[in-house]
Amino acid sequence: MRNSTIVVKDETIKLHKRIFGIREKTILSISVLSVFFILILVVGSLINENSLYVDLTDIFVPPCGGHIFGTDWVGRDMLVRTLKGLSLSIKIGLLCSVTSSLIAMVLGIAAPLLGGKADIFISWLIDLVLSVPHTLVIILISVACGGGLKGIVIGVTATHWTSLTRVIRAEVMQIKEAEYTKISRRFGKGNLFIAREHVLPHIIPQLVVGTVLIFPHAILHEASITFLGFGLPAHEPAIGVILSESMKYLTSGKWWLAFFPGICLVTVSVMVNSIGRNIEKLIDPKTANK
Repeated sequence: MRNSTIVVKDETIKLHKRIFGIREKTILSISVLSVFFILILVVGSLINENSLYVDLTDIFVPPCGGHIFGTDWVGRDMLVRTLKGLSLSIKIGLLCSVTSSLIAMVLGIAAPLLGGKADIFISWLIDLVLSVPHTLVIILISVACGGGLKGIVIGVTATHWTSLTRVIRAEVMQIKEAEYTKISRRFGKGNLFIAREHVLPHIIPQLVVGTVLIFPHAILHEASITFLGFGLPAHEPAIGVILSESMKYLTSGKWWLAFFPGICLVTVSVMVNSIGRNIEKLIDPKTANK
């Protein structure tokens, strides 16, 4: 009787593992994150300037029932400011990650297919961008573009395409040497046909994973550059602005001004990074069936 109970428990554990494998966990995490993102974007879009009203009779209120995240130095609710800042950071992160991925896709495909000087130039450009710290390049580009949303988007986009370009380039080099690609060449097909019919279907998984993994880097760099004063202007309710303004009040014990916005930004970044790692495991033949 005892042995049969142990067998039943083992079978239950195996069934549980089969039901909640990597595929299921990835789909569940993507669903949760999508709902979380949509809620932040919707709520953040509904928050207007009237919601961020100044109430000097209610300044520096610590976290409580009426103000879950407390209030700041002019009585504004920190929960409302954090949600507005997160929605703005997510929009910037999505824009930067998508545009960076498009640049990586074009250059990663063009380098091996064109070959010769084009491949040498693109490889040199990748090494050049990687050789300079991202923060410094983003600051220089943001200042050159006049700062603001345009400057920060151009700066982050221009520095976050390199790693994904290398991955796509290596994948395309293998596809270029494949037998079906050589047969297409013998039939007179050009680079555009090969890129559309042979290359793109194979690099979509790497492109999706790369886009997801660029996102947390993009929003963290946006927040850090804004925190240093080279990104979004001070009147924008961005997380970087909130953290920068809260620094002068931390020494007086107003910890909630930086804690809640910072922990929310880190949480979003960690969640997106986890999604990217799970998708990477999902497309890996060694772990896809676990």
